Amino acid sequence: MSTSSLDLGRPRARARPNLRAVRPPRAALARLISPLALLVAWQAASSTGLLAEKLLPAPSTVASTALDLIEDGTLTGAIGVSVQRAALGFLVGAAAGVGLAVVAGLSRLGEHAVDPIMQMLRALPLFGLIPLFILWFGIGEAPKIALVSLGVAFPLYLNTFAGIRGVDGGLAEVARVLRLGRAGLILHIVLPGALPQALVGLRQSLGFAWLALIVAEQVNADSGLGFMINNAREFLRTDVVVLGLAVYAVLGLLTDALVRLLERRALTWRKGFPV
Repeated sequence: MSTSSLDLGRPRARARPNLRAVRPPRAALARLISPLALLVAWQAASSTGLLAEKLLPAPSTVASTALDLIEDGTLTGAIGVSVQRAALGFLVGAAAGVGLAVVAGLSRLGEHAVDPIMQMLRALPLFGLIPLFILWFGIGEAPKIALVSLGVAFPLYLNTFAGIRGVDGGLAEVARVLRLGRAGLILHIVLPGALPQALVGLRQSLGFAWLALIVAEQVNADSGLGFMINNAREFLRTDVVVLGLAVYAVLGLLTDALVRLLERRALTWRKGFPV
């Protein structure tokens, strides 16, 4: 009897679905349920008169305004300027926050030199620094980027520092057995161990970046979403104000989704990490 005939008598194993390919889309759809439910409730309250149009326009009105501003290029131009400011501020703040956390986390001397200063600066009111930044940097792009950078740096510093100090000390013994140098210890032991906590700080810092940008763009700005909102406030265009805030919220949601995707890719080695 040939092997092919034997194979015909055996039940074929069913192909298992690729859970990594199935779960993320379902999770993404599940995360859209609550925002969509909020929009439906908002539209219903506006349609029934529970929400006055002057106080909070209906989603349909905001969507119509968005289409008009997209057609004349106002909204797309404002989004482009704001995203550029947020990206520049994030890059500067992330480099400072992570770099200082590595210095403070890897040695007691670095901790004594860096951590007290960071804790003092963290206690300062961020938006209260605006007049000082204007005196230092003028009224151009520099004070806006500086505000975003500060908002980004502190969450990343605190979480990365905690992640480095939270790495199991026994792994250093493993590094010695494997004859890893200090650079190998940092690259292969310390940084991967601190990565989960650092990603938490990344999500927080992106949220702070958009919050800082909202305020920064309303101070001596002639472009961007904050300028569009401030200009609409003077003309009592509540629909444009709500639209600008909604765009900020969507941008924050998109950046958070990118970090969640990065977590899913970077932390697959963690036992029990949801994929």
